[in-house]
Amino acid sequence: MGKAEFRVAVGIAVVTCTVAAVVVGRRLRRRRKWKRVLGVLKELEEACETSVSRLRQVVDAMTVEMHAGLASEGGSKLKMLLTFVDKLPNGSEKGTYYGLDLGGTNFRILRVQLGGRRSSILSCDVERKPIPQHLMTSTSEDLFDFIASSLKQFVEKEEEDSEPSSVSRRELGFTFSFPVKQTSVTSGVLLKWTKAFSISDTIGKDVSKTLQQAMSKKGLNMRVAALVNDTVGTLAVGHYNDEDSVAAVIFGTGTNACYLERADAIIKAQGLLTTSGGMVINIEWGNFWSSHLPRTQYDIDLDAESPNPNDQGFEKMISGMYLGEIVRRVMLRMSQESDIFGPASSSLSIPFILRTPLMASMHQDETPDLKEVERILNDVLGIPEVSLKSRRLIVKICDIVTRRAARLAAAGIIGILKKIGRDGSGGIAGGRAKAGSSSSSQPRRTVVAVEGGLYTNYTLFREYLNEAVAEILGEEFSPYVILKVTEDGSGIGAALLAAVYSSEDVDT
Repeated sequence: MGKAEFRVAVGIAVVTCTVAAVVVGRRLRRRRKWKRVLGVLKELEEACETSVSRLRQVVDAMTVEMHAGLASEGGSKLKMLLTFVDKLPNGSEKGTYYGLDLGGTNFRILRVQLGGRRSSILSCDVERKPIPQHLMTSTSEDLFDFIASSLKQFVEKEEEDSEPSSVSRRELGFTFSFPVKQTSVTSGVLLKWTKAFSISDTIGKDVSKTLQQAMSKKGLNMRVAALVNDTVGTLAVGHYNDEDSVAAVIFGTGTNACYLERADAIIKAQGLLTTSGGMVINIEWGNFWSSHLPRTQYDIDLDAESPNPNDQGFEKMISGMYLGEIVRRVMLRMSQESDIFGPASSSLSIPFILRTPLMASMHQDETPDLKEVERILNDVLGIPEVSLKSRRLIVKICDIVTRRAARLAAAGIIGILKKIGRDGSGGIAGGRAKAGSSSSSQPRRTVVAVEGGLYTNYTLFREYLNEAVAEILGEEFSPYVILKVTEDGSGIGAALLAAVYSSEDVDT
């Protein structure tokens, strides 16, 4: 080999070694970055751990807080609000009743005709109306006059379309989804407005009385028979359909629960007389907190940056408002540790850009190459051409966050059942039928009414929740606890409660 040829060979060898070194270096860097990303995932998985033993600790903590909230005002993170609803529909209700659902920028008016047989709703007419934006910041009189006028128009339209009614006064159930201090089943004082409302002269007023006055002014002979929140309405629908319903839970954008409590257990209202010996308690469980809840740094940061820090801690871990946001925060952290999502996306830094329905679509993507995950990353977060391996990683993040939420929600439900002795933890107090009954050897059937899109539309959330309920209760007792989907507690439930608390016979 000549000198020239030798130099060429050496040059080629040097170039080859250099290229190889660069390639190997890149691979090593990619592996190190991927290892860091997997470290973030492992850290998340460990922090979100929800073993059955841990869930049972959450169950016990929920029960303890419920006891404390019933003992005294301010004695617990749980408000345990008195609803003064001491009777629930049982299927015998008959006649035509009305519901008004006010909880956002729209309100709904319903007319429900009941047939007097359980689950027999003969007809239900609904009208949805937007509230003009200026009325949300106007005066109490302006807002309730508008609502009363809409109610009157709804009734007048009914009279045009059917035979004249012989009813002298119509009965209305009013669902008012704002913070209220209830003083009776028909009255409650507004504590504060939320959402887009800001009408200062309504605060401290009885909202039921304010609506009643507006209806009278408009010449509408209609009585507010019940003032309720949407969770109580859900329990009303559940009990109308199934008399074994003892609690209700809503899993939607937010979350809350209520249940039927013995009057003598409500220590902060000693001497309270009820016709049934019990009362529905609005738990306001979104504010539940316990050191046993598996909290991550993402939860801590989300809470600190929220408009209500140190408030609604349970809700921020399990409700539809926040699950997508938690996933976004984990993805952002991974993108800071590595370039697995390609060049940094500015959209990934926008809070709440990844809504929970989008997260659920990614989580439940069953296409072999995760095309739905790819589409959402590109269209919503501005992250194109993400590798299949990275897309699978995102699905795993969604799974960890959703599984934790669903299992904690299940623990909350069992906490309620434990408080009323329906969790199978022992004897008659653990859910056995009363001694002397023909079925005293069998546990009592217990139904929990469930409403909300997070449970009804998010299949994996629902499956994880149901699975956890069975795990906590155990295979012997879990068949006797049924989670039953209900619909429109805020509308139909309000009308059903109007029927229960009706002061006179109504048109049948």
